[in-house]
Amino acid sequence: MNISLDIAHLHSLYRTGELTPLALIDHLLERMGREDRHHVWISRLDAETLRAHALALAGKDIANLPLYGIPFAIKDNIDLAGIPTTAGCPAYAYTPAESAPVVQRLIDAGAIPLGKTNLDQFATGLNGTRSPYGACRNAFNPDFISGGSSSGSAVAVALGLASFSLGTDTAGSGRVPAAFNNLIGHKPSCGALSTRGVVPACRSLDAVSIFALTAEDAERVLAVAAGHDPQDAYSRPLAAHGFDFGRAAAFRFGVPMAKDLEFFGNADAARLFGESVEKLQSLGGTPVEIDLAPFLETARLLYGGAWVAERYQAIRDFFDAQADQVFPPVREIIAGGKTQSAADAFAGMYRLRALKAQCDTVWNDIDVLLTATAGTIYTVAEMQADPIRLNANLGYYTNFMNLLDLAATAVPAGFQADGLPFGVTLIAPPHQDAPLLHLAARMHQTLGGKLGATQHVPPLPEMLNVLPGGQLQVAVVGAHLSGLALNFQLAQRHARLVAATRTAPKYRIYALPDGKRPGLIQVAEGGVSIECEVWQMPAREFGSFVAGIPAPLGIGKLELADGTLVNGFICEPIGVADARDISMHGGWRAWLAARDK
Repeated sequence: MNISLDIAHLHSLYRTGELTPLALIDHLLERMGREDRHHVWISRLDAETLRAHALALAGKDIANLPLYGIPFAIKDNIDLAGIPTTAGCPAYAYTPAESAPVVQRLIDAGAIPLGKTNLDQFATGLNGTRSPYGACRNAFNPDFISGGSSSGSAVAVALGLASFSLGTDTAGSGRVPAAFNNLIGHKPSCGALSTRGVVPACRSLDAVSIFALTAEDAERVLAVAAGHDPQDAYSRPLAAHGFDFGRAAAFRFGVPMAKDLEFFGNADAARLFGESVEKLQSLGGTPVEIDLAPFLETARLLYGGAWVAERYQAIRDFFDAQADQVFPPVREIIAGGKTQSAADAFAGMYRLRALKAQCDTVWNDIDVLLTATAGTIYTVAEMQADPIRLNANLGYYTNFMNLLDLAATAVPAGFQADGLPFGVTLIAPPHQDAPLLHLAARMHQTLGGKLGATQHVPPLPEMLNVLPGGQLQVAVVGAHLSGLALNFQLAQRHARLVAATRTAPKYRIYALPDGKRPGLIQVAEGGVSIECEVWQMPAREFGSFVAGIPAPLGIGKLELADGTLVNGFICEPIGVADARDISMHGGWRAWLAARDK
């Protein structure tokens, strides 16, 4: 058996009866039973327990379980009931009676936990070598680092051992391993996924992250895993997103100025980043140069300021009693937190507040920011020889993220000449998770290639709508079209153009008697396809827009050429009684041009 583990494919096989969860588990048990030369796992569920999870799905309706029979892995700083949580330190280990809420939500949705994965100890590192369970090895070339700290979580998915996995991401731990292993790595908006039952790194900044083969899979998992946890002081609901730049015909994306680009001598990475900029332009993006300096200064606060004290506080009692049990580079970093004072902490918070005010201004000019995920990659030997400096290099583009309360998605972006993957990151303000994943899906499709380190190709794209949206779409066919007289009514409501398209061929369009507006009528026969534009606006603005539409016009459901139904301008039949049929022109704009000749 050699099947793709992407969720859509597994569910299609389950629905046809070609595969059962039990058969999949038996297949994965055989694969995981081979030698773990990549050092992916710290502990795995035994065969009996895994089969029991699979058998528990028998007779259940797949339609009611969004993750029915989907196998997943869990970073070993996140609790799974009955399995030790080590955080990469055997002396620290404890066995939880309950799973972390984020894990339980996935299990309740039909997902099957496989086991706990290797990590940089206490989630302190971006390279994957800081583990007494062995340095986790890159899925493409074991001589190279996997990225960390969520190292095993990424490699498990890349090798086709799990459909998705959970990591954590405080400084880039959910994105750097994704880049190094050709995966989607989504760092959700802070607080969207509960961190209760997670060993803290920096509790005020920690986020549970998702590794997946496709952006659509990450979106499915996020939709299940997200939810406010009243017992987690840092939890908050994932709010409705704003403008969906991920599905828009035109959007603006930030690109760091040349002075801020850093690839540490890696010419392949520099080339691939340049190609990623071109990819976004081909998808409708307009690049805008951004000064990354305040972002980079923010990044330096994470390990060069008082936030190191939060890492110390997270394991303070254990560290003070058994510091000799902590991996040397991790011990050196955490020990630095003992010397930070309360005054240092306040000074850091003041500086962060000032830097955030600077950084937030960029969102006035762009919808999304594009950076490399990591400027380069190192061998395991190189990293172990110079663990602090090289690890800092890996965080150049990632360390500012949670300090600035941003969401981000790492996306595969091609391969270096040596065959190692390169990745970029799409960044946006909090709660823009859906637009990020939608744009990541489009970008991933342009790349082609394979899923992770498997031989499976990406599935056909899907238009999922499983995350909360705060936008409504409206199709316009007349004076609201771009550049025409009433387009300002859309602009003043912060509407953005999503697509310039046409209706299905089932309409007639008329010039109303006042000569200022058209009326669109659906007909049983003799219809034609009419030029239209689809605009997206905040739902809160939609009511006032509709209230200003004069009779005989109104808003109804309009069918587009691709079969999609959207809100759109229609006309009461009586309104065209004395109107002129202009359907032969194919749209209002063309008729205006012909009329004015």
